[in-house]
Amino acid sequence: MHTTTPLEALTARIGAVGSAVVAFSGGVDSSLVAAVAARALGPRALAVTAVSSALATGELEGARSVAASVGIAHEVVDTAELTREGYRRNDRFRCYHCKSELYDRLDELAARRGYAAVLSGANADDMGDWRPGLRAAAEHGVRHPLLEAGLGKEAVRALARDLSVPSAGKPASPCLASRLPYGTAVSAPVLAQVDRAELALKRLGYEVLRVRHHGRLGRVQLAAEELARVSDPGERAAVVAAVRAAGYDQVEIDERPFRSGSLNLPITPVERSR
Repeated sequence: MHTTTPLEALTARIGAVGSAVVAFSGGVDSSLVAAVAARALGPRALAVTAVSSALATGELEGARSVAASVGIAHEVVDTAELTREGYRRNDRFRCYHCKSELYDRLDELAARRGYAAVLSGANADDMGDWRPGLRAAAEHGVRHPLLEAGLGKEAVRALARDLSVPSAGKPASPCLASRLPYGTAVSAPVLAQVDRAELALKRLGYEVLRVRHHGRLGRVQLAAEELARVSDPGERAAVVAAVRAAGYDQVEIDERPFRSGSLNLPITPVERSR
């Protein structure tokens, strides 16, 4: 008796929608959805990447490359989340306002072009973090095939490797606004400053990193395996110089390893339920 594999189940789930727009960042989650949509829906699948001040340098080029590799049509839409006061205010519901802007644009595109559904790359592990963007998705009727199939990050990466998706091992790269502590206003100049600092560190060879924006202070967080590099005085000086050149007067290198979602840690379960 044949047992349905996770890939077969995911393919059937996506194929059942008939046609779809995939909210596509080029990260592993949305890339797997796009790759399976290309298999299940063929020309009735379209990957769409949102471009705004919050998109880090190099991410659009990466998304285009992945889309070409997995064989899905790819387009770009401009989003204007900075025109939304709730987004600029940057409280704990910032992602709700950001995703509302995104899904407004994708809904418009889907309706205009005759696509039956909008798909996201949310996975089962996202239920364990603060994700107000999921509320925006629910309000727009967005489907989450990975989450619906119960696939967490490890399973997603495994399937992406099986399908030779180029971004299978890509580190997470959320929008640049995620580098700002809640309560710090989001603006185009601040996002550009963070982007300059992170790009400078990537050019030094660092891959998994964040530059957390604290006004005049840029706090550098590096992956555990890369922290040892900055114990060298020359390397440390290069990191500090790179971040200062981006416009920060003070630079701090966090001794703790980078952890995705660290700015969400103070949010309590009571606050999560709001």
